[in-house]
Amino acid sequence: MKFNKENLLLYAVTDRSWLNGKTVAEQVTEALEGGATFIQLREKELGYDEFLAEAIEIKAICKKYNVPFVINDNIDIAIACDADGVHVGQSDMEAGEIRKKLGPDKIIGVSTHTVEEAKRAQERGADYLGVGAPFSTSTKADADTLSFGLMSDICAAVDIPVVAIGGINAGNMTKLKGIGFDGVALVSAIFAADDIKAACEKLLAISKETFSVKPEIKKVLTIAGSDCSGGAGIQADIKTITAHKLYAMSAITALTAQNTTGVYGIMEATPEFVANQLDCIFSDIRPDAVKIGMVSNSKIIEVIVDKLKEYKAENIVVDPVMVATSGSKLISDEASEALIAKLLPLGTVITPNIPEAEVLCGFEIKNTDDMIKAAEKISTMVDGAILIKGGHLVSTATDLLYKDGEVSWFSAERIDNPNTHGTGCTLSSAIASNLAKGYSLKESIANAKAYLTGALKTQLNLGKVSGPLEHTYWIK
Repeated sequence: MKFNKENLLLYAVTDRSWLNGKTVAEQVTEALEGGATFIQLREKELGYDEFLAEAIEIKAICKKYNVPFVINDNIDIAIACDADGVHVGQSDMEAGEIRKKLGPDKIIGVSTHTVEEAKRAQERGADYLGVGAPFSTSTKADADTLSFGLMSDICAAVDIPVVAIGGINAGNMTKLKGIGFDGVALVSAIFAADDIKAACEKLLAISKETFSVKPEIKKVLTIAGSDCSGGAGIQADIKTITAHKLYAMSAITALTAQNTTGVYGIMEATPEFVANQLDCIFSDIRPDAVKIGMVSNSKIIEVIVDKLKEYKAENIVVDPVMVATSGSKLISDEASEALIAKLLPLGTVITPNIPEAEVLCGFEIKNTDDMIKAAEKISTMVDGAILIKGGHLVSTATDLLYKDGEVSWFSAERIDNPNTHGTGCTLSSAIASNLAKGYSLKESIANAKAYLTGALKTQLNLGKVSGPLEHTYWIK
């Protein structure tokens, strides 16, 4: 049987839970009449002889409709009935071992849940991958749902076709558009239907519309000042977003003359020009996430707030740049008041460091217990999550995420590297990039910290004092 990615458009997985007086073969026939493009026979209860007899019968039906037919997990049955192939889980058998048993011309599908598993399956001879579950499913109670960001990264990491499986139906299938899937595997959406043929006709039409769309590049907007030396601000943000293989856009709030030795001049944009930039961006190429860095003017803050509300911006990461590492204030009291009262409440997450969190909570933070108390206090000022970065504490580099009363800790190894210019900008723009890709907030923070750790580990050494990071280290 010749196999290609079009065979995955409507991948039907049998389940005798919904036979309703019919045989599995009768149900499969109805599914094929309705346009099912792939059949996977899954049997967990039948003995060998019954399973083999059923497999031989269904293989003949699939051959009549020229549709690939694979057996779930049971390689012996697949060989005995001369099925077109098998679909296995990660723990059932390595793809390379299956290939030795089945031969070079059979189809091998492998269930995967991480980028590493997907790459390994492809390297060892898998012809396609099953990835999920994107939605909660009753057919596999132990299946954890995967974020859209992770599923997108899995699809992008391999060259073989990928089918989504888990909790998918006619009502939610279109949510998978643009992720990179080649089709959808369905169980109850097909075989629990009163009219299986009609259900397949409808599902196939939705599948063709959904998976004919090429994977879309996500867009991230950074609103911040320019660092002419390239280590922080807009430049660091754009490098970070690009390293995440996303499309970067910028609204510049100020030009700065600076390098690793200090800041030697600032020229602020007018509020009207900032508004003009934001109108141009949102009215044409709408961002999937927004990162906001240093804004030192209350009028500019008000413009940003108005425009984010007007365009109903999503996935907003606010890095409240208020205090330098030395403890010096970076913005006026007036701008601080506008930032706290108007901009921070719009954030999906805000990312203060310890000195900034101290300004927001009004007391000194000496340890992790103080971080929790500070987050609790700051939560009364904002609606979103709070990520207090612990890098300024001597004892730990652990960050605290506080959201709706829940405390989560994120730890990473402390890298001995004096060149840390732009780490705050980099982390916040990496979080925004992951949110844009569809990762959850916790996943986005964990991924961003891993990216920042890698950028520090390269030990880039530029400039006379605290130099910049190597933002592009993971681009191959």
